[in-house]
Amino acid sequence: MKPSFVYIMASQKNGTLYVGVTSNLIQRATAHRHGLVPGFTARYGVKYLVYWEYHADIREAIIAEKRWKKRRRVIKVHMIERVNPTWRDLYDDLLK
Repeated sequence: MKPSFVYIMASQKNGTLYVGVTSNLIQRATAHRHGLVPGFTARYGVKYLVYWEYHADIREAIIAEKRWKKRRRVIKVHMIERVNPTWRDLYDDLLK
């Protein structure tokens, strides 16, 4: 069982959102920040980590990611603002 994370990246406050899953949140967030992940996030400038949640097992994280992706945007925004009301980039917190 590999610990994993579901995360949400944003282009800015109330901007474009991206939901993903990874077993290495620092590496993945770094790749998004620097546009190293081709496709949607690079195209829309989605580079700020605004939400993440820990899962003890990658299988749980994948199920949670699918659930997040099905949620309406308003629910995603509400959850982000519940834990991160200013939409602060949480990337630096990972490095501490």
